[in-house]
Amino acid sequence: MQSGKLKLPKAGWIRIKQHRSIDDSYILKGATVSQEADDKYYVSLLYAAEEPEYEIRSVKIAIGLDFSMSELYVDSNGAHADYPHFFRKSQEKLAREQRRLSHCEKGSSRYMKQKKKIARLHAHIARQRKDYLHKESRKITNFYDLVCIESLNMKEMSQDSRFGKSVHDNGWGMFTDFLSYKLERAGKKMVRIDKWYPSSKICSCCGKLKKDLKLEDRMYSCTCGNQMNRDENAAINICREGLRISGVELDTERKIS
Repeated sequence: MQSGKLKLPKAGWIRIKQHRSIDDSYILKGATVSQEADDKYYVSLLYAAEEPEYEIRSVKIAIGLDFSMSELYVDSNGAHADYPHFFRKSQEKLAREQRRLSHCEKGSSRYMKQKKKIARLHAHIARQRKDYLHKESRKITNFYDLVCIESLNMKEMSQDSRFGKSVHDNGWGMFTDFLSYKLERAGKKMVRIDKWYPSSKICSCCGKLKKDLKLEDRMYSCTCGNQMNRDENAAINICREGLRISGVELDTERKIS
């Protein structure tokens, strides 16, 4: 392995696009070459290295994130992620290209060419989504010491005919995975609260439980006078429950600017 080059058995030295620098102390153990559906080749390198010890920082700033089908998340400061919906934006183009594929003779050169074109579109959407989720998780990691989220069964939610496309499009599971390892490497922490905790039904002002709250009710109204966005209310409750589980008391608040 050299800068911008990799030596493979039989193939010899080949040029590669190296996505990150590799520490000289790491020992290369193996390489796996794979070809994706969009006809591009990727190499995964396996290195042996001593696992670093991450210093656990004291918790000064915490945030709660409530999963949002349309926006990815709403946080306990009232900020909305405003997810770009990459799949939805490309859906019309994908449908057009898939219609063209259906008119091609199966197995013909035109059919294979059109199939690769659709695969490239899907790969482009996946890369857009991954890039956005990496940046969003990095932003949160840089600002907060403790992040509180709900433990949701995304596989079960994706099988619902009403939510399937939206769940797959926003990539909440991937987002929380990115956020989890970034926080750990920064000496910070993620807390997952129980999925049965009624975060949406509890008033964040008085603590009263509103049992008759329906899924279509997007505003939370309480007899104490509290009226706010349903997801913002839930995010505040998630943050408080996460702090309770962690046994942490905060004296500072900070928002993402």
